[in-house]
Amino acid sequence: MKKILIPLLGLAMVVSCGTAKTSEGASDQASSMPKTDKAFHSAYKTIKADELKKNLYVIASDEMGGRDTGSPGQKKAGEYMINYYKSLGINPPKSLGSYYQKVPAEFMNKRGGGRLPDSENILAFIEGSEKPEEIVVISAHYDHVGTKNGVVYNGADDDGSGTVAVMQIAKAFQEAKKAGKGPKRSILFLHVTGEEHGLFGSDYYTSNPVFPLANTVVDLNIDMIGRDDVENRGKQYVYVIGSEMLSSQLKVINEEANKKTNNLELNYKYDDPADPEQLYYRSDHYNFAKNNVPVAFFFDGIHEDYHKPGDDPEKIDYPLLEKRTQLVFATAWEIANRADRIVVDKK
Repeated sequence: MKKILIPLLGLAMVVSCGTAKTSEGASDQASSMPKTDKAFHSAYKTIKADELKKNLYVIASDEMGGRDTGSPGQKKAGEYMINYYKSLGINPPKSLGSYYQKVPAEFMNKRGGGRLPDSENILAFIEGSEKPEEIVVISAHYDHVGTKNGVVYNGADDDGSGTVAVMQIAKAFQEAKKAGKGPKRSILFLHVTGEEHGLFGSDYYTSNPVFPLANTVVDLNIDMIGRDDVENRGKQYVYVIGSEMLSSQLKVINEEANKKTNNLELNYKYDDPADPEQLYYRSDHYNFAKNNVPVAFFFDGIHEDYHKPGDDPEKIDYPLLEKRTQLVFATAWEIANRADRIVVDKK
């Protein structure tokens, strides 16, 4: 997650403090994810702690050198991710012709990136069966802060945890597709670069979208979901940020998905516009929200190893990472398969 605060640019956030496991009210249509949905549950069960752990021990290994933007280690991590998608039979978007979307150094450096080299977003895509033109984006950044004074900052939580979660969610959707129950809407698995330096990869994507932003239904952004913070130590929880900023339906959908799955404690502390951390503006979902795309940001809090060399894979709570990943999948499943796209009815 980006460390430096981003200016508010006049946006006001919806007040929704505290924690909850469900909201009052219900969605305006029947859920596409009933407890008896065998296709959903078969796919859901493919999200497993041991595979998340296996992938994270690679993504966040010393071999990747801390995955600084455009570095050889980041490129090596990207190659591992692409090979994973190839092994699943998940292709890049046809119009892109590659898993890579180049993010030029010039673009980043004009926005305060210093002397960053060229880098790449990585995109994998499952086409929808009924509404392929409508796009559900599931995003995470795969860069971190690199190596400093010979010490590798592995970024296992930030954002190795989100990276492997997106990979595992992609596998779950692909398993459903192989069983003849693929998503009705298309799913874009978007791994962005340059987040730590200034949300550059998501800025580039939303400035040069592979799919029209007008057709983008939602961005579910995952940035740090493998640990806990002091305030929630030992709890089964996740922070959800921004889910009612632009749509009256997204928060309800997410809470219904949560109730029907692991029933985590959903913490809305950072939806408070007065909160000094201003986390709504500090990860990649923000560039989608600026373009009127509903977003939900899943986050575990600022822990003692945030942006420090101790953010290593052995400190990840893998069972909790599994549950949080399953929640994002369940939310995405509902949004991808419901009859109508979610509304954008807030500003």
